[in-house]
Formats: sequence, structure tokens, C-alpha cells
Amino acid sequence: MDSVVIPIYTTIVSVPYYHYVLEGLLVLVVVFLWNRRNRRPRRPQLTEEEKEELIRKWQPEPLVPDTPQDHPALNPKYVDGKMGKYVSIEGKDYLNLATSNFLGLVGDERIEEVAKKTIYKYGVGSCGPRGFYGTVDVHLDLEKQLAEFMGCEEAVLYSYGFATIASAIPAYAKRGDIIYADKGVNFAIQKGLQASRSQIEWFEHNDMEDFERLLKIQAEKDLKNPKKAKVTRRFMVVEGLYLNSGDLCPLPTLMELKWKYKVRIFIDESLSFGVVGSRGRGVTEHFGVDVTDVDMIMASLENAVASTGGFCCGRSYVVSHQRLSGLGYCFSASLPPLLTTAASEALRIMDEEPERFDHLRSNGRRMLEGLRAAIADTLFYVQGDALSPVFHIKYRSDDVEEAEKKLDALVDNAFEKGLALTRARYLVGEEAFPIVPSIRLTVNSQLTSEEVDKSLKTIAEVVRSLTKK
Repeated sequence: MDSVVIPIYTTIVSVPYYHYVLEGLLVLVVVFLWNRRNRRPRRPQLTEEEKEELIRKWQPEPLVPDTPQDHPALNPKYVDGKMGKYVSIEGKDYLNLATSNFLGLVGDERIEEVAKKTIYKYGVGSCGPRGFYGTVDVHLDLEKQLAEFMGCEEAVLYSYGFATIASAIPAYAKRGDIIYADKGVNFAIQKGLQASRSQIEWFEHNDMEDFERLLKIQAEKDLKNPKKAKVTRRFMVVEGLYLNSGDLCPLPTLMELKWKYKVRIFIDESLSFGVVGSRGRGVTEHFGVDVTDVDMIMASLENAVASTGGFCCGRSYVVSHQRLSGLGYCFSASLPPLLTTAASEALRIMDEEPERFDHLRSNGRRMLEGLRAAIADTLFYVQGDALSPVFHIKYRSDDVEEAEKKLDALVDNAFEKGLALTRARYLVGEEAFPIVPSIRLTVNSQLTSEEVDKSLKTIAEVVRSLTKK
């Protein structure tokens, strides 16, 4: 017995006393935490009268904010007929400078005839996503046609323009990646950036010095942490032609920065597709940039092509990834066959009638120069590129409410004189950056010089009348 006890006693005595102190403190902490966990706070006992009083005073928060009944979204103007060069509203025709029918393809007889034949063969809808019996042969034909038109290896077709952009970005960029984005990008891109959960670095609109400043900062971080730099992917997202400003992106400089800092580039050509370039192939054609050097091009078919949906194109190993990861592609019903063949026929017309692009650019330049002259020496001003079919008329004022009223008055007074204009509308509180109120004015290839001049005269008259007030 002594042979067992003596070694134990010797061990206990030889252990420093502070070990026992620490072990005792640990036991006390465990007991304290255990008691705290099991201790339930006493709930005050309310009488029935007090409960009824609390229920009576409680007011639930509204699910949505109150919307004034005079909000433009609740009181739209309804068009009776096609959204062509002229639109019919309440029995009167108005010159249409509001919609994005840039090449005048709405109402084209060739497109309408093709769409009719498609309805007889395929019906109206598809009623299934592309991967679940929603793919029709005309989808594959259009994808091949778009790839050939853009000079890319492959194209993937979406059924909704907004979803094309918002789905394509998060299909590649994930948490831990870095995306450099222009502050002027449209709302679809903003939602795609948000869905990606990547680190977003914003640079000033079309400011390449500010963009490179951000790239240099990241390059310095990469040098300090090369292990992290190896697994961090970098993207830049821009628009070929910016919807919110009508400005053209400086693509040659962007490409220089892409190669210099090893950044992948995604270009949203929703506005520039079918508009910019000698044959409407977008900013790559206009600037003479090899389209294969661009990692991915995204575009809507809802503007110049006058259909619905959108597409992404590029190298096969990049684009085909969306067939497994593009949410809008995988889970939305595919593009209705009649709209698919309508887009195909529109592409054929674009190939066969390049003069439409010449007329569009001529009308755009004439409109921009005329607008600058029409509103000169006033608080109104115009923003947009000479190659753009979209211009923004704005009002100089620090008071946003005053600017809103002046722009609304310009739209309303022009409407009374037979001119259909529209305010650029945004989701208040949802945009990434404050938006300057504006009128979004568009031109199309069907306008004659006389119609452009007449609309400019109307705008000048209205602006002068508003300036006198």
C-alpha cells in the first residue's frame, strides 16, 4: 500500500502551487458559466388589461412604403399599337423619342412574317428552362448566329435581358474575388455585383486614372501577401455605351490596364450592340479591339434587335460554364420561339442593310448638336456621346425637387406639342450611387432630318418658356 501512496504524495507535493490555483479558477469559471446559462430571466407578469393595452397600441410597420397616387408608375400613358417611330396615345399620334427601337425593327414586315410562321409551328411559349426540355432548335440556331455575328467561339442565350447581366456576373465572380466597376453602371450590373458577394471596388465614371489608382493599391497588397494573391481573381465590369449617361467607354485604355494588371474584363453591350461599330458589333468593332481578347461580352436583345432576352458570348470554355451556373439560364423558361426567330431575322437585316447604322449615327449627331444649341444659355444641359442614340437632358440645380419639376414640365409640355419624351426612372434607395434626374431621349434610324429638326424646335420652345418662369 505504501508503495502506491508514497509516489502519489510525492507527485502532488512536487507540482508547483500555482497549478492548483489555475485549476481552481478554471473550475470556478466553468461553474459560473454553467449557472449563467441555466439561469432564466424572470419575465414580468402582465395583467390581462396590460396585455390588451399593448396590443391596442402596437402598430405594424408597412410591408412597402407609401406611394403617392400621382406617382408616374401608377399613371402610365398607354400606347395603342406598335412602338414605332410614331406612337398612338388616346387617338393621337406622337413622335416617339422615348423607346429604344434604334434600328426601326419594330413592325418590320420580314420579322413579323417570320414570327407568324414560328407561332404556327412551335406555338407561343416554351414552358421550360433550357436544361429541362425548354431548348428548341431555333435557340441553338440563334446562339450560333450570334457567335458568328460577334466573331466569338460560342454564345449562350437568355430569355430576359436584365437576367442576362445579373446572372452572368455571379456565375464567375464569387466571395473572395475582386470586381472593379464603374460608378455609372446600370442597375442590372449592380444586382449582378451584389449577387456575386465579391469585394467591389468602385472607380469614378470613365476615369481611368482613378481606376489605375485602385489597381496599384491592390498590386501593393498582392506583393505583401503573395499567397492570397494567387487565389484572388480580379474582374472589371463596364458598359460599352452607358445607359445612365450615354457615354462611350474608353475601351483601348481598359484593355491596356487589363493586360498590365492581369484583370478579366466583362463588357455589357446592351446599348451598344446593334448601334456602335460600322456593322453594329459594338465597341470592340468601333475601337478595333480583337473580340477574343475580351473575356466576356453581355448584351440585351431588347433594344436595337427589338426582341426580348439577351446573350453572352466569348470563348467556349468561358461561356459554356453558364449553362451550369447561370441562374437566369438554368431556372427561367427559355426564350419563346417566336421571339427567337424574330431576333434571328433582325440579325439578318442588320447584315444585309448596314445603311441603318449610318442613318442612326447621322440622326444621333444631328440630335446632339441640335440639343446643345436648343438649350444653350439655359440651366438645361445635355449629356451623351456623338455615337450614342441615347441622350440625357438634365437641369442644373442643387435642389433635386426643383430639377424634377423642371424636367417633368419639359416632358409634359412637349407631349402637348406632339412629342413623346420620358423621364429616366430609377428605384429610389436601391441604386448604388445618387442619380442626377434626367430626361432620357432616344433617336432611331427611321427619323428624317425634318422630324429631328421639328423635335428640336419643339424642345427649344418649351425650354425657353420654362426658363422665363
